[in-house]
Amino acid sequence: MEGAEGRTEPDFRKGLVPAIAQDAETGEVLMVAYMDAEAWTKTVETGHAWFHSRSRGLWEKGATSGNQLDVVERWLDCDADTILLKVHAHGPACHTGAESCFFTRA
Repeated sequence: MEGAEGRTEPDFRKGLVPAIAQDAETGEVLMVAYMDAEAWTKTVETGHAWFHSRSRGLWEKGATSGNQLDVVERWLDCDADTILLKVHAHGPACHTGAESCFFTRA
């Protein structure tokens, strides 16, 4: 089985990579956003979650609201094309004011 075992960097060759923010204490999924190489580098350098939006470009989660995500651990999936950030949240993760963006049962 071909995988990304041993990789320490995401594979950005196909563009943006999904990034899942998960509460480091509870395991609750807080939000999903996208990263490019620049957002990944800023996250690694600062210890805060940075993302890339097609409309806003590079942005730091919580830079204006104060609801930052401090990154405790960074994980890659088996193909290095999805990122899991284990975080400590400073306030609600969702722009609606909810703790998590996942509050609607489908």
